[in-house]
Amino acid sequence: MDETVSVCGLLCNECGAFIATKNNDDEKRTEVARLWSKQYNVGLKPQDINCSGCVSDSEPLFSHCKVCEIRKCGKKNGVVNCAYCDEYACEKLEKFFQMVPDAKQRLNKLRSGL
Repeated sequence: MDETVSVCGLLCNECGAFIATKNNDDEKRTEVARLWSKQYNVGLKPQDINCSGCVSDSEPLFSHCKVCEIRKCGKKNGVVNCAYCDEYACEKLEKFFQMVPDAKQRLNKLRSGL
């Protein structure tokens, strides 16, 4: 599977919802629903675990991706991901990087190659 980098720099290929969708794997959907329900204190069902990746313009899209402010901004600015944005790295993204430093490294690497 080719590497799919999300707008914020996460790897979609490592996301359980993305993997379950690409492989049409109901066992993976069940596993991810249990894990995320426990991790994030939400009530997810296996049928909630579907996503084509946040860079996709088509359904399915995981519920968080639909409301993600970073994704909305990237789509509004017409960039593949934040590495391509003229305002890189904005305050919103810097806050995200505090939680996920790997995303920052990935986007920095992509940006250095532009």
